[in-house]
Amino acid sequence: MKLKTTLLGKTYTFRDIKQVLAKANEEKTGDRLAGLAAETAQERVAAKVVLSALTLADLREHPAVPYESDEVTRIIQDDVNETVYERIRGWTVSDLREWILDENTAGSDIRRLSRGLTAEMIAAVCKLMGNLDLIYAASKITVTAHCNTTIGLPGTLSCRLQPNHTTDDPEGITASTLEGLSFGAGDAIIGLNPVTDSPEQVGKVLRRFQEIKEHWQIPTQICVLAHVTAQIKAVKAGAPCDLIFQSIAGSQKGNEAFGFSAATLEEARQLLLKQGTAEGPNVMYFETGQGSEL
Repeated sequence: MKLKTTLLGKTYTFRDIKQVLAKANEEKTGDRLAGLAAETAQERVAAKVVLSALTLADLREHPAVPYESDEVTRIIQDDVNETVYERIRGWTVSDLREWILDENTAGSDIRRLSRGLTAEMIAAVCKLMGNLDLIYAASKITVTAHCNTTIGLPGTLSCRLQPNHTTDDPEGITASTLEGLSFGAGDAIIGLNPVTDSPEQVGKVLRRFQEIKEHWQIPTQICVLAHVTAQIKAVKAGAPCDLIFQSIAGSQKGNEAFGFSAATLEEARQLLLKQGTAEGPNVMYFETGQGSEL
């Protein structure tokens, strides 16, 4: 495994794979503030050169966060299809990029091969792609999810209706919801960010959403974007709910800072599959934010 390269007579050496991944990133304010970014454009190019020559086995054997100390890493690593992985472990990141972008590689091929990839491999290949590469690669893949309706179908665009209210007043929320629906918004989800993050308030809003959905026969799914534990308590108390939401990070420490674990999410999923109001099978709604792990 080679972690250095020479460009225009200057040698660039990187401490480990994690540093290569960080410095190969396109420039981002968050990376600079965290002290992770490449110091110059030349160093960024050097990191990309080094990254392109790493094998997928190198990346699997050196995860960003150690397997022993991070449950997110364990979940990802344990889910890898070993048969697929063994076939591609000797590929370089550059090989993976060329294969994805090859006109003869279909979306079904990418989905099948993805079972042998880890998050580090996927992140690495994306760092070697420009915007048009990413758009072209993503256009090959159809990813759908079904709760009460199906999102992600080719040629469709779904959007969230977010009828937030400064005091969580049910009548104000109803007015905003009906106005949004009149514009055709909310087919992806009707989801509110509550001011008061309590099970009682979550249940109150969910019941109002359910009334609107049933009265007007709206084909959508409902959710209140409170903390996962507040939503669990609301559902256990009898509130109708199609999706449970949680902001997630890419590491165990990041998730612990948000106040939950993988076990909490699995509890939420099992609860909705048994007591939720959605058809499923997809009943979880996650959002991520750049830098949340920090």
